Amino acid sequence: MRRLAAALATLCLAAASPAAASNGTFLASLEANQRPLVIQALPAAPASLRTTLDASLSLYRDPAEIWAARQWQNAMEPSVARFVKDRALRGELLQRVYMEARLARLPPELVLAVIQVESAFQTDAISSAGAVGLMQIMPFWIRELGLPADDLKDPWRNLRYGTTILAHYLAVERGDFTRALARYNGSLGQTWYPERVMRAWQRHWRNPESGRATVQR
Repeated sequence: MRRLAAALATLCLAAASPAAASNGTFLASLEANQRPLVIQALPAAPASLRTTLDASLSLYRDPAEIWAARQWQNAMEPSVARFVKDRALRGELLQRVYMEARLARLPPELVLAVIQVESAFQTDAISSAGAVGLMQIMPFWIRELGLPADDLKDPWRNLRYGTTILAHYLAVERGDFTRALARYNGSLGQTWYPERVMRAWQRHWRNPESGRATVQR
Protein backbone atom coordinates (compact mmCIF):
# COMPACT_ATOMS: atom_id res chain seq x y z
CA MET A 1 0.00 0.00 0.00
CA ARG A 2 2.87 2.39 0.76
CA ARG A 3 4.32 1.82 -2.70
CA LEU A 4 0.95 2.41 -4.31
CA ALA A 5 0.46 5.62 -2.29
CA ALA A 6 3.90 6.85 -3.27
CA ALA A 7 3.26 6.08 -6.94
CA LEU A 8 -0.02 7.94 -7.05
CA ALA A 9 1.44 10.85 -5.10
CA THR A 10 3.80 11.53 -7.99
CA LEU A 11 0.85 12.16 -10.30
CA CYS A 12 0.66 15.81 -9.20
CA LEU A 13 2.53 17.56 -12.02
CA ALA A 14 5.83 19.23 -11.23
CA ALA A 15 6.62 22.66 -12.62
CA ALA A 16 7.97 22.13 -16.12
CA SER A 17 11.10 23.68 -17.56
CA PRO A 18 10.48 26.71 -19.79
CA ALA A 19 10.03 25.84 -23.45
CA ALA A 20 11.87 27.46 -26.31
CA ALA A 21 8.71 28.97 -27.86
CA SER A 22 8.31 32.74 -27.70
CA ASN A 23 5.46 35.21 -27.95
CA GLY A 24 7.20 36.64 -31.01
CA THR A 25 6.83 33.35 -32.86
CA PHE A 26 3.15 33.17 -31.95
CA LEU A 27 2.48 36.75 -33.04
CA ALA A 28 4.35 36.21 -36.29
CA SER A 29 2.23 33.15 -37.00
CA LEU A 30 -0.97 35.10 -36.41
CA GLU A 31 0.22 37.92 -38.66
CA ALA A 32 1.15 35.47 -41.40
CA ASN A 33 -2.33 34.00 -41.32
CA GLN A 34 -3.94 37.46 -41.07
CA ARG A 35 -5.68 36.59 -37.83
CA PRO A 36 -5.88 39.43 -35.31
CA LEU A 37 -4.82 38.68 -31.77
CA VAL A 38 -7.88 39.09 -29.55
CA ILE A 39 -7.25 38.89 -25.81
CA GLN A 40 -10.24 38.96 -23.49
CA ALA A 41 -9.87 41.25 -20.48
CA LEU A 42 -9.09 39.12 -17.44
CA PRO A 43 -9.83 39.65 -13.77
CA ALA A 44 -6.75 40.10 -11.65
CA ALA A 45 -5.04 36.73 -11.24
CA PRO A 46 -4.94 35.88 -7.52
CA ALA A 47 -1.77 34.60 -5.89
CA SER A 48 -3.44 31.21 -5.47
CA LEU A 49 -3.57 30.80 -9.26
CA ARG A 50 0.20 31.03 -9.53
CA THR A 51 0.69 28.88 -6.45
CA THR A 52 -1.43 26.09 -7.92
CA LEU A 53 0.71 26.01 -11.04
CA ASP A 54 3.78 25.53 -8.88
CA ALA A 55 2.20 23.08 -6.40
CA SER A 56 4.69 20.67 -4.84
CA LEU A 57 4.75 16.89 -5.11
CA SER A 58 4.65 16.39 -1.36
CA LEU A 59 0.88 16.08 -0.91
CA TYR A 60 -0.10 13.20 1.36
CA ARG A 61 -2.36 10.66 -0.36
CA ASP A 62 -4.91 9.09 1.96
CA PRO A 63 -5.44 5.35 1.21
CA ALA A 64 -9.19 5.96 0.89
CA GLU A 65 -8.56 8.60 -1.77
CA ILE A 66 -6.21 6.27 -3.63
CA TRP A 67 -8.96 3.66 -3.69
CA ALA A 68 -11.50 6.25 -4.89
CA ALA A 69 -9.14 7.29 -7.68
CA ARG A 70 -8.81 3.69 -8.84
CA GLN A 71 -12.58 3.21 -8.83
CA TRP A 72 -13.10 6.44 -10.76
CA GLN A 73 -10.48 5.47 -13.33
CA ASN A 74 -12.14 2.10 -13.91
CA ALA A 75 -15.52 3.81 -14.39
CA MET A 76 -14.19 6.36 -16.89
CA GLU A 77 -11.86 4.15 -18.90
CA PRO A 78 -14.44 2.71 -21.36
CA SER A 79 -15.50 6.22 -22.43
CA VAL A 80 -11.92 7.47 -22.79
CA ALA A 81 -11.05 4.39 -24.86
CA ARG A 82 -13.13 5.86 -27.71
CA PHE A 83 -10.60 8.68 -27.99
CA VAL A 84 -7.32 7.26 -26.65
CA LYS A 85 -6.49 3.83 -28.03
CA ASP A 86 -3.21 3.26 -26.20
CA ARG A 87 -4.04 1.61 -22.88
CA ALA A 88 -0.99 2.87 -20.98
CA LEU A 89 -1.48 6.45 -22.17
CA ARG A 90 -5.18 6.21 -21.35
CA GLY A 91 -4.43 5.11 -17.82
CA GLU A 92 -1.92 7.87 -17.23
CA LEU A 93 -4.27 10.46 -18.69
CA LEU A 94 -7.07 9.42 -16.34
CA GLN A 95 -4.73 9.47 -13.35
CA ARG A 96 -3.51 12.94 -14.26
CA VAL A 97 -7.01 14.29 -14.85
CA TYR A 98 -8.17 12.98 -11.51
CA MET A 99 -5.21 14.42 -9.61
CA GLU A 100 -5.30 17.81 -11.35
CA ALA A 101 -9.06 18.11 -10.86
CA ARG A 102 -8.74 17.27 -7.17
CA LEU A 103 -5.93 19.78 -6.78
CA ALA A 104 -8.08 22.47 -8.43
CA ARG A 105 -11.24 21.36 -6.55
CA LEU A 106 -13.09 20.57 -9.77
CA PRO A 107 -15.23 17.53 -10.66
CA PRO A 108 -12.87 15.33 -12.70
CA GLU A 109 -15.76 14.37 -14.99
CA LEU A 110 -16.17 18.05 -15.89
CA VAL A 111 -12.51 18.22 -16.89
CA LEU A 112 -13.00 15.22 -19.18
CA ALA A 113 -16.03 16.92 -20.75
CA VAL A 114 -14.05 20.10 -21.39
CA ILE A 115 -11.24 18.08 -22.99
CA GLN A 116 -13.73 16.26 -25.23
CA VAL A 117 -15.32 19.51 -26.41
CA GLU A 118 -12.08 21.44 -26.75
CA SER A 119 -9.75 18.94 -28.44
CA ALA A 120 -11.37 15.47 -28.60
CA PHE A 121 -8.34 14.35 -26.54
CA GLN A 122 -5.83 15.41 -29.22
CA THR A 123 -2.73 16.60 -27.37
CA ASP A 124 -1.35 18.44 -30.41
CA ALA A 125 -4.59 20.25 -31.35
CA ILE A 126 -4.22 23.93 -32.29
CA SER A 127 -7.27 26.09 -32.99
CA SER A 128 -7.56 28.82 -35.61
CA ALA A 129 -7.27 31.33 -32.76
CA GLY A 130 -4.00 29.77 -31.56
CA ALA A 131 -5.34 27.80 -28.56
CA VAL A 132 -3.13 24.79 -27.84
CA GLY A 133 -3.43 21.23 -26.57
CA LEU A 134 -5.88 19.10 -24.62
CA MET A 135 -7.69 21.97 -22.93
CA GLN A 136 -6.96 24.53 -25.67
CA ILE A 137 -4.93 27.03 -23.68
CA MET A 138 -4.29 30.44 -25.23
CA PRO A 139 -0.56 31.30 -25.17
CA PHE A 140 -1.21 34.66 -23.47
CA TRP A 141 -1.79 32.72 -20.24
CA ILE A 142 1.95 32.03 -20.07
CA ARG A 143 2.56 35.76 -19.89
CA GLU A 144 -0.42 36.27 -17.56
CA LEU A 145 1.15 33.90 -15.04
CA GLY A 146 4.47 35.68 -15.21
CA LEU A 147 6.42 32.92 -16.97
CA PRO A 148 8.95 33.65 -19.71
CA ALA A 149 7.88 30.59 -21.74
CA ASP A 150 6.19 27.22 -21.35
CA ASP A 151 5.30 24.14 -23.40
CA LEU A 152 1.52 24.08 -23.82
CA LYS A 153 1.76 21.01 -26.05
CA ASP A 154 2.94 18.99 -23.06
CA PRO A 155 -0.36 17.29 -22.13
CA TRP A 156 0.30 17.21 -18.41
CA ARG A 157 1.40 20.84 -18.34
CA ASN A 158 -1.65 21.73 -20.43
CA LEU A 159 -3.91 19.98 -17.92
CA ARG A 160 -2.37 22.00 -15.10
CA TYR A 161 -3.12 25.24 -16.93
CA GLY A 162 -6.64 24.25 -17.94
CA THR A 163 -7.80 23.06 -14.53
CA THR A 164 -6.23 26.04 -12.79
CA ILE A 165 -7.78 28.57 -15.16
CA LEU A 166 -11.22 26.94 -14.96
CA ALA A 167 -11.03 26.81 -11.14
CA HIS A 168 -10.08 30.48 -11.13
CA TYR A 169 -13.09 31.42 -13.24
CA LEU A 170 -15.35 29.27 -11.08
CA ALA A 171 -14.16 31.21 -8.03
CA VAL A 172 -14.67 34.53 -9.84
CA GLU A 173 -18.24 33.47 -10.69
CA ARG A 174 -18.95 32.18 -7.16
CA GLY A 175 -19.57 28.60 -8.19
CA ASP A 176 -21.67 29.31 -11.29
CA PHE A 177 -20.51 26.65 -13.76
CA THR A 178 -22.35 28.23 -16.70
CA ARG A 179 -20.62 31.60 -16.37
CA ALA A 180 -17.25 30.02 -15.49
CA LEU A 181 -17.33 27.83 -18.60
CA ALA A 182 -18.38 30.79 -20.75
CA ARG A 183 -15.39 32.75 -19.41
CA TYR A 184 -13.12 29.81 -20.16
CA ASN A 185 -14.34 29.82 -23.76
CA GLY A 186 -14.28 33.61 -24.06
CA SER A 187 -18.03 33.77 -24.67
CA LEU A 188 -19.29 35.28 -21.40
CA GLY A 189 -22.94 36.28 -21.79
CA GLN A 190 -23.69 33.34 -24.10
CA THR A 191 -24.67 29.80 -23.13
CA TRP A 192 -23.91 27.67 -26.19
CA TYR A 193 -20.48 26.58 -24.94
CA PRO A 194 -21.51 25.73 -21.35
CA GLU A 195 -24.48 23.80 -22.72
CA ARG A 196 -22.21 21.85 -25.03
CA VAL A 197 -19.85 20.94 -22.20
CA MET A 198 -22.72 19.99 -19.91
CA ARG A 199 -24.25 17.73 -22.56
CA ALA A 200 -20.91 15.97 -22.96
CA TRP A 201 -20.55 15.71 -19.17
CA GLN A 202 -23.96 14.13 -18.62
CA ARG A 203 -23.95 11.88 -21.71
CA HIS A 204 -20.43 10.50 -21.52
CA TRP A 205 -18.75 11.27 -18.21
CA ARG A 206 -21.27 10.66 -15.45
CA ASN A 207 -19.78 8.63 -12.61
CA PRO A 208 -22.49 6.19 -11.44
CA GLU A 209 -21.29 6.58 -7.85
CA SER A 210 -21.49 10.39 -7.84
CA GLY A 211 -24.98 10.77 -9.30
CA ARG A 212 -26.18 13.27 -11.86
CA ALA A 213 -24.20 16.47 -12.34
CA THR A 214 -25.94 19.66 -11.29
CA VAL A 215 -25.22 23.13 -12.59
CA GLN A 216 -26.02 26.53 -11.11
CA ARG A 217 -27.68 28.77 -13.68
